[in-house]
Amino acid sequence: MSAHANPPRTLHELIALQAAKQPEALFALQIEGEQNIRYEQLHTSGASVAALLRAAGSVPGDVVSVVMPNGLNTLRLLLGAMAGGWCVNPVNLLSQPEQMRHVLEHSDCRVVCVSSEWQDAVRGLLAGIQRKIAVLVVQANGTLCAAPEVEDTDADEDAANAGPSNPSPDSLALLMYTSGTTGVPKGVMLTQANLVANALSICTEHALTPQDRVLAVLPLYHINAFAVTMLAPLASGGSLAMPPKFSAARFWQQTLQGQCTWINLVPTMISYLNEGAGLGDSLTIEVTQRIRFCRSASAALPPEHLRGFEAKFGIGIIETMGLTETVAPSFSNPLAPHQRKLGSVGRASGCEAGVIDAQLQFVPDGSTGELVIRGPNVMRGYYKNPEATAASFTPDGWLRTGDLGHRDSDGFYFVTGRIKELIIKGGENIAPREIDEVLLRHPAVLDAAAVGIPDKHYGQEIMACVVLRDGAVCTDAELHDFCVTHLGPYKTPKVLRFVVSLPRGPSGKVQRLKLLDS
Repeated sequence: MSAHANPPRTLHELIALQAAKQPEALFALQIEGEQNIRYEQLHTSGASVAALLRAAGSVPGDVVSVVMPNGLNTLRLLLGAMAGGWCVNPVNLLSQPEQMRHVLEHSDCRVVCVSSEWQDAVRGLLAGIQRKIAVLVVQANGTLCAAPEVEDTDADEDAANAGPSNPSPDSLALLMYTSGTTGVPKGVMLTQANLVANALSICTEHALTPQDRVLAVLPLYHINAFAVTMLAPLASGGSLAMPPKFSAARFWQQTLQGQCTWINLVPTMISYLNEGAGLGDSLTIEVTQRIRFCRSASAALPPEHLRGFEAKFGIGIIETMGLTETVAPSFSNPLAPHQRKLGSVGRASGCEAGVIDAQLQFVPDGSTGELVIRGPNVMRGYYKNPEATAASFTPDGWLRTGDLGHRDSDGFYFVTGRIKELIIKGGENIAPREIDEVLLRHPAVLDAAAVGIPDKHYGQEIMACVVLRDGAVCTDAELHDFCVTHLGPYKTPKVLRFVVSLPRGPSGKVQRLKLLDS
């Protein structure tokens, strides 16, 4: 998007600007369907979203949770609510019930927008929450309307008929929960200005134009998809094509069907595409002529996967890195292929970055330390968690990422490890302690600790080392089934290793990295 005298600082201003410039241009289209959203429709649908939320007893400034899969109505709800001054809380659909209930309770949401297939589960979770929460059942695709019945509310007629309001740049727009080392999700508070600033930065970094279109295969409850495949096209005046879900078998046909010019993936998807069949000569030419670049984020991309993808499909990969706390990307490799550095997450993008030591002092280029970030994309803090907020910032306002790495003399950053003991499986953050605590609930288990191990497809898989109680008998299969029941298949350890004891430091804390040598 080109620079102008008064750049937008809220989603309301951004949507209004694009609707005025190109009202009939496509913003989003549905793959494997005939529906779409044009910019003028996106702008006017904000009033419908505001009316739905007000009728449910909510007003601008309230938190609205969204428990819905990708779809055009999910886009309308998220953007319409934020443009009207509400703060949206997209709920991770891979959450276990107790984790989802925690998010719905902790967020202080007044309304939950839920797709029909999720309504029974969500109503069950809300039954244990004392606060009154309205439930709006909305289809992911189709006409934007709620189910006829709305639970008891205190909405009045004037509030229900009031139009959307333009929020201030500093008002909260997004409350997105992210896993931490304790296993309890933390609510990241991001403002209107945070979101718009990074959306514009992504456009600049990738030279996005109104002619560009991205295939939106990542779930909108992740910050990557939320910022990169929803907000960046909006900021550039471009568009997105949304299939029902990621399919390695149909991916390239969907890309061509949607007339996409760039793609945004995580390393797990790149791995599966690498394993799939080749495209054939004619399709390869068509794909490589249309797709300008592939963007990779959310987890480290193994160099061999990058080389394999570029060789197989003839499309260059731009490696990036970001956090929920920074509205996704805060580092990016350049758009020009010859300027990229293999194995690097790139240079600081839309923000400042640096490397500090344990004393919070900046270290010279080439020295390893903790990566820190400061800029307009950095969160306000963690919701109702001042202790975690204070611990995440240096006294002079730099966000501590928890990542170890260094910067080279050209300003490129390299991540070499993590301070936080977080497992990143397919771009999904998994707290080891959450797995530990479930294993420790099994009557035969005396001690347990989980750790991430390298995996070809997911980047990391989960291994758990288990110490059994004296005289106890427990098979690998029995413990695996126990984990599936209480953690779900995605968080169940791929490897279960029975050991005599766990390595611990002087303070008694488990030294997880030493588990890899056990």
